[in-house]
Amino acid sequence: MSQYVIYNHGGSANHGCEALVRTVLGLMGPVQAVYSEAPEQDCRYGIQELTTVLPAKQPYSKRSWRFWNAYLHLKWKGDYIPMDTLPYWEAIRRMPKHAVELSIGGDIYCYEDYLKFVRLHEAISKKHKSILVGCSLEPELFQDPRFREDIGRYDAITARESLTYQALRDAGVPNVFYLPDSAFTLGQERRPFPDGFDASNVVGINISPLVLRKEGQKGIVRENFVRLIRYILDQTEYTVALIPHVVWPDNDDREALRAICDAVGDSERVTLLEDCNCMQLKGYIARCRFFIGARTHATIAAYSTCVPTLVLGYSIKSRGIAVDLFGTHEHYVVPVQQLERPEEMTMAFQWLQEHEDEIRTKLTAQMPEYIGRAHTLRDTIEGILG
Repeated sequence: MSQYVIYNHGGSANHGCEALVRTVLGLMGPVQAVYSEAPEQDCRYGIQELTTVLPAKQPYSKRSWRFWNAYLHLKWKGDYIPMDTLPYWEAIRRMPKHAVELSIGGDIYCYEDYLKFVRLHEAISKKHKSILVGCSLEPELFQDPRFREDIGRYDAITARESLTYQALRDAGVPNVFYLPDSAFTLGQERRPFPDGFDASNVVGINISPLVLRKEGQKGIVRENFVRLIRYILDQTEYTVALIPHVVWPDNDDREALRAICDAVGDSERVTLLEDCNCMQLKGYIARCRFFIGARTHATIAAYSTCVPTLVLGYSIKSRGIAVDLFGTHEHYVVPVQQLERPEEMTMAFQWLQEHEDEIRTKLTAQMPEYIGRAHTLRDTIEGILG
């Protein structure tokens, strides 16, 4: 039986990252260590109780050859990647000799700094077998030869949605499997809603600073959500729970949600939930009648508990998951880059209301098999590694 280490974990204050660590640990069995960008966050949310948490970054000497090589690349070539990767080399060097690396950064290649991960994986793959778990990949990535070369270094890849799976197959990448995101298997813990808040018909809402940076018109996301919440308060008897799912200092959902809350004004029917771990957040989301979210793993918490869900998406991952669950992303995903009118989210929510029973019935019928497929992660990987 192979021994594993988990890599590309950003820290548990992103509760999607936390959910991935918890569920991959649960599905794979004993794991030697989790290499974390923020070990103090993992201690705060209890990951150290499940396995050894090690820092992914270590101090480095400015007298080392690696530092001067990185410095010269930056000054002469404008290449910042060697400098960005400097803190990671010592931890990579100390990885257990025969450990298999499980990269759980499902969308690490979807952001502007993806070449950093290419460089790190190149080093890891020279000494270790590696598995990319639950990935989503934008089609244009395959135009970059550096990415194509790196993706071929993995011993196996699991794609969490069929659009990415098909892109990998079309590119001729071997040992590719379609398995739903491991976070679909996450358990839930139920905490009480705030005192005085009516939790009988809750619309859960999550937005993030990240999705605000993706908007095509400045302020259009905020305007849409303010109008949506006012519609809910004026035209329905529902209450609104604003649910943060990432609380990183430079990417904190609570900031975006507080701005919406302030714009709407005081109402006993609107509450902003406090931060808690991913299982407790899922416990809140599971009790919502509807959920509208931007963070992928917040929407996964909703889908997996059969809550009719509307996604404010910006990438292939939201479209791909919706296609796999419903056969289409139309009506289920609103691309943030295409928001132009302030009433679009309200109109999309009205469609969700009209099709509530149909959506819940479809999710209820589909989830057992879909989540069951996610549970095959270990058997799939062990089958490749032998």
